[in-house]
Amino acid sequence: MNETRKLAAILVSDIVGYSRLAGADEDRALARLRGLRSDLIDPAITAHRGRIVKRTGDGSIIEFRSAVDAVRCAIELQSGLVERNAGLPPERRIEFRVGIHVGDVVEETDGDLMGDGVNIAARLESVAEPGGICVSEDAYRQVKSRLHLPAHDLGPTELKNIAEPIRVYALDIGKLAHPPPSGTPPPAAPPRHPSRATLAIALVVVALVVGGLAWQILSAGRRPTDVGARAPHLSIVVLPFANLSGDASQDYLGDVLTEELTASLARLPDSFVVSRTTAFLYRGKAEDVKAIGKELGVRYVLEGSAQKSGARIRVNAQRSSAGVDVLPSFSM
Repeated sequence: MNETRKLAAILVSDIVGYSRLAGADEDRALARLRGLRSDLIDPAITAHRGRIVKRTGDGSIIEFRSAVDAVRCAIELQSGLVERNAGLPPERRIEFRVGIHVGDVVEETDGDLMGDGVNIAARLESVAEPGGICVSEDAYRQVKSRLHLPAHDLGPTELKNIAEPIRVYALDIGKLAHPPPSGTPPPAAPPRHPSRATLAIALVVVALVVGGLAWQILSAGRRPTDVGARAPHLSIVVLPFANLSGDASQDYLGDVLTEELTASLARLPDSFVVSRTTAFLYRGKAEDVKAIGKELGVRYVLEGSAQKSGARIRVNAQRSSAGVDVLPSFSM
């Protein structure tokens, strides 16, 4: 039998308590799982250049070209599940455990993968908390300087049927969604939360920007792009909007715009929008936007800035793809 040995990043996922969910209402559980696969899981895997090796009932084994791609995909999946579970009672929530390892694997002629690389990833998944991500030391070493992920070192851990203990790191997903702002902390006096008037203005700006962006993208037709044809027609990341007011207490405005734009764009048909969790990993980093788009596997990168002065808000938005198209600025 022909086989190929190679180094790969392996992600193994599994639903927490799927037997309980299926036992309570199998039709509903299957319908939700199919919906998650079509709307969240499969698009995220495609965007991060993953390959589904096999489905294991309520779980998956996925191969990635790099640990960075695997971890970013895992963050995308777990963040998306948090949003989709919001408001549901605990007994109806679908939660995943995820394990990621980089190691030697054997690829069979049919594309199946075997070996320690797969086995260790599967065991890491089993020790992850519901909604959590556990990565091996080999995988963490490759991503810690690139993604600056908050993580808990669980130390050398005995894994079932694995000869030697593996050092395990549990990524802190909760802190990824709201990373601490850079620079000095804001003064205590000014409010950190937007007033109703400010929020209303921000939402109007969001509607204008989304409308303009959707018109430009959809009117572009089906012109070829640098990203493979497998990607959705609209695949985009909204980078955190910069605060140009010079007042750190106004950082919330850029966050509101980023989150609302992300949510609004995600409602467009045939769209894949990188979650705000992943987008906030790029806050304050001077990286080329085209390189970011390539890393995340999206066609478009939307970046911008916000500046509030009194009752007026000035917003600049710029969308980058094969070229750079500048959306109009809005002042209110």
